[in-house]
Amino acid sequence: MRRALAVILFSLMVCAGAAQVRAPRPPADRPPTPRLEDGTPNLGSIVPNKGYWAPTQYQDYTAILVEPKEIPYQPWAAALAAERKASGSLYDPNGLCLPPSGPRLMTTPYPMEILQLPKQKRIVMIYEGGAHIWRNIYMDGRPHPPAATLTPTWLGHSVGHWEGDTLVIDVVGFNEGSWIDMGGKPHTNKLHIIERFTRTDLYTLHYEATIDDPGAYTAPWKLAFDVTWDPEGEIQEYICQENNRWSNRLADEPGKPANP
Repeated sequence: MRRALAVILFSLMVCAGAAQVRAPRPPADRPPTPRLEDGTPNLGSIVPNKGYWAPTQYQDYTAILVEPKEIPYQPWAAALAAERKASGSLYDPNGLCLPPSGPRLMTTPYPMEILQLPKQKRIVMIYEGGAHIWRNIYMDGRPHPPAATLTPTWLGHSVGHWEGDTLVIDVVGFNEGSWIDMGGKPHTNKLHIIERFTRTDLYTLHYEATIDDPGAYTAPWKLAFDVTWDPEGEIQEYICQENNRWSNRLADEPGKPANP
């Protein structure tokens, strides 16, 4: 009963969030991609403390799938995804105040900002929703830590570099607590994601993600969509931690194998 109520409440919050971040329609004559002093594309604000990216919610990523034409599930993952979707996402960790991860960070309908710190060789991404979380993307050329020493986390370990005007982020080290999308697509701790962020003009951020998880899928698969810039928005406080009783993680969820 508590879980069902939590999911209902979260759905209401998501609807409110979707209304909150509805960006204005960009003009037909769009200004070009803004740039930093060194010529790097500016993925954030051009006016201090003004503007944010306004993601759109995609509940099921088959709607934004680029390739292949169908999700290449392993049998156990297909069965679990179907069961989760049929339940109305009752066990969705994101609906119970736990962090989204991977592409879902970009499809949760709350504002997000990208802060570039060239001198520190780091990029920080701030998300208003999803338990008010942030990401560190290391731009100093470091590799991922060895798998034996990498502690699995909700957001994983991110390293980035530029390919022309596209920011490419390589992410590994995920725990198994999150769902890939609201539809219930699972993943294992073998998940490896390559993300690509390209600001094609002032108002448009093109996002692509390639999901490679040999523990749950038979081949990598890619999704893509655009996110719109709201030049007048400012990120607000959002709290979703209090009284969180989701303590048993996915171990209690029906249908999930102990060691996929």
